[in-house]
Amino acid sequence: MASAPAAQPGAMRGIGPTLPPRVKAAATRAQSAWWLARSRGRLDLKGLRILFYHRVSEDEDALAVAPRRFREQMELIATAGWHVVDLCEAVDLLLAGHSVHRTIALNFDDGYRDVAENALPVLERLGFPATVFVATGVTDGTASFAWYRRQPPLLTWEEIVALDRGGTLRFGAHTITHPNLLALQDESARHEIAGSKLALEAKLGREVEAFCYPAGLFSDRDRSFVADAGFRLAVSCEPGVNRPWTDPLALHRRQIDARDSLLDFRAKLGGGHDSPLPLRGAYRRLRYGERKPKGSHRPAMSGRASPT
Repeated sequence: MASAPAAQPGAMRGIGPTLPPRVKAAATRAQSAWWLARSRGRLDLKGLRILFYHRVSEDEDALAVAPRRFREQMELIATAGWHVVDLCEAVDLLLAGHSVHRTIALNFDDGYRDVAENALPVLERLGFPATVFVATGVTDGTASFAWYRRQPPLLTWEEIVALDRGGTLRFGAHTITHPNLLALQDESARHEIAGSKLALEAKLGREVEAFCYPAGLFSDRDRSFVADAGFRLAVSCEPGVNRPWTDPLALHRRQIDARDSLLDFRAKLGGGHDSPLPLRGAYRRLRYGERKPKGSHRPAMSGRASPT
């Protein structure tokens, strides 16, 4: 087993893992079992589903899905006949009213190197595109992910540029330092959002259209900053399926966790986890203080608290 730069659930400052992995896994399995009992395993194939990961590694990390498990999950998607499309293309289809029956978009948050080492070969073999969201200051080394005692290796700018041109992985913005946007004053929040777009575009030499809210935490104010910056779409951590009427700047996603069984994965794929876990809202308010951000004129709205 590889050494563990472990993410500490609920133990680090900033935005980090939330519930202890065993507790979260038990709640996930109960929800999956309930889905199986009521649906008899039938998948909800309507709408666009976005699945997201962080790492693909053998590390003992709450954010790391084992390579073997990741391969099994991708092969399940392929054999079940799902259409895996680029995130921007998927949103274009959705907004144009085209059929997104049995359609998936894949995301990876934070830009860990093991995504290129362990996930990319599987994606290339199956012809699956994916979007990787990077926090530009963390990639630069001027900031770090606060939930790690020892941060795992990240993709370098040279690797990001080469991979983006390769076509399978496309890169989107994830702020500069991965802050809790709700805790920032207006100018700082605007800078985190717009600054990450400018920095990433300067490196990639192309327009960056996709944004990811850190931990899915955002307010109406932050959504307006994302729109003002020129992003065409943004992903949250709110579970559920995306329909033509879904706000393209608040798209729903479902995280795939390290302890997910194939049943859990199938349930997440088929609509069994479209509702949040019980008490998630109360936990999030306690941990992240979801209240009106300083300088904001509208109430907060946010997704699930996880280090995305």
